Amino acid sequence: MNDKSYVLPKKGLFSGTHPILAVGSALLVMAFVLFTVLDPTSANTLYSSANNFISSNLDWYYIGLMSFFLFFAVWMSLSKYGDIRLGKDSDRPEFSNYAWFSMLFSAGIGIGILFWSIAEPIYYLQGNPFITDAQAGTVAAAQVAMRVAIFHWGLHGWALFAVIGLALAYFSYRKGLPLSIRSSLHPIFGDRIYGPIGHAADLLAVFGTVFGIATSLGLGAQQMNAGLSYLFGFEISTTNQIILIAILSVIATGSVLTGLNKGIKILSEWNMHLTIVILLLFIVFGPTVYVLGAFVTNLGDYITNVVGLGFWVDPDPERQWQSWWTIFYWGWWIAWAPFCGIFIARISKGRTIREFVCGVLIAPTLLAAFWISIFGNTAMFVELFGPGGITEAVNADTTMALFTTIESMNAGDIVTIIISSLCTLMLVTYFVTSADSATLVICTIVSFGDEHPPAKFRVFWGVAIGMVAAVLLYAGGLKALQTASIVAAFPFSFIVIMATYGLIKSLREEFQDKPFKKLKPSTERA
Repeated sequence: MNDKSYVLPKKGLFSGTHPILAVGSALLVMAFVLFTVLDPTSANTLYSSANNFISSNLDWYYIGLMSFFLFFAVWMSLSKYGDIRLGKDSDRPEFSNYAWFSMLFSAGIGIGILFWSIAEPIYYLQGNPFITDAQAGTVAAAQVAMRVAIFHWGLHGWALFAVIGLALAYFSYRKGLPLSIRSSLHPIFGDRIYGPIGHAADLLAVFGTVFGIATSLGLGAQQMNAGLSYLFGFEISTTNQIILIAILSVIATGSVLTGLNKGIKILSEWNMHLTIVILLLFIVFGPTVYVLGAFVTNLGDYITNVVGLGFWVDPDPERQWQSWWTIFYWGWWIAWAPFCGIFIARISKGRTIREFVCGVLIAPTLLAAFWISIFGNTAMFVELFGPGGITEAVNADTTMALFTTIESMNAGDIVTIIISSLCTLMLVTYFVTSADSATLVICTIVSFGDEHPPAKFRVFWGVAIGMVAAVLLYAGGLKALQTASIVAAFPFSFIVIMATYGLIKSLREEFQDKPFKKLKPSTERA
């Protein structure tokens, strides 16, 4: 493959989209929704069986794959290809670093990390494979708990996003191919990507995106319900959570209709503003010195142990911890890969490979580690050195972990209400941002890489994503959401492997064709 741009084939009969992708993806999602609604018991049994098979027999595959992507991403940033620009040599980034990072983080892990940043470490405090039973509930167990929680939200997941996003940005903006998953397979299959092979890759991407985002939206709806219950006494129920999903899906659909540079960009920046405010409130009104010291310790502890954790496969076949946690997370990250990959590619035109990889790897990982340290160690302080009660709250209802911790900070009634209200508001904005970003990505895929897909498809997929999140909650709540991510990730993982090979093959050919000279720094923007 050389520097030429490829001529796209004519689009299908449906204006603004490809008929096979549009009809095929819609039918798959509708079939899933109908099957789950009409027979939730059988649906839940089927999904659980698939999840159990993958978790019991393929844990080594998920563990090895994610570690490979981390090493590959680091190698790419250090390699001779690092100065290649994702676009023409004269292109420069469309978005400022702040806007770029805000959209990265909001689309990538916003809802999930707010849901798990307290509950997850508290679960690990009670027991995990890296501590003895005698250590459970101690300061030593707390440190291990923070290490493992940051591991699940750190470099490995972002490395996957960096690899798939890099491949998509490279083939789209440098090679002139559609901004779609199929394009990353061109070095392997050539123009056959415009046939059944490409359709299959894109359909898997749509399916993975739908289930990956549905997991986050379901978690967000559950915690929003908990926040409204804490603030206003609303009943915590699946019905109320489905109502929340319906209302916010409508708002998200309205946002995606305004486009990337308006609704999504503005909401993402507001997410970052809210994140900074809430973190500052936790630091000021929580155990300030303890959490800041914990962040430094946690970061060093994570860096020291990340490689060993990344390659650890539980040798005890009877223990379910790794499948409940690490395999769930790796499945969730892989299911999110087409969504985050395309979205990150879409906002990264004009950046160099080194700038892209380092930005996607380092900045979100640092913020995730800081976030988990501030939230998680605040809860740890209350549990280990304060009045306690966080463990009981987490075991009774995971969604109440955040609000129980806020109340236990003893910052006064007014401050407690303010922090709880801001957290609930942030759940809303993260929900909307994740949903509208995913909608835009799916529409881009079914529109054959069109970065400005027709409004009618944005409306359809905005509604469809909300429907899938709702039926998963209806079928089995949190367990069903976790299962969906793991199962949807497996087939798409093979696409990511092929995309990685295609990227290397193309880069080698381009570098041999025309060695790159380092471009002079420029503040000029495209």
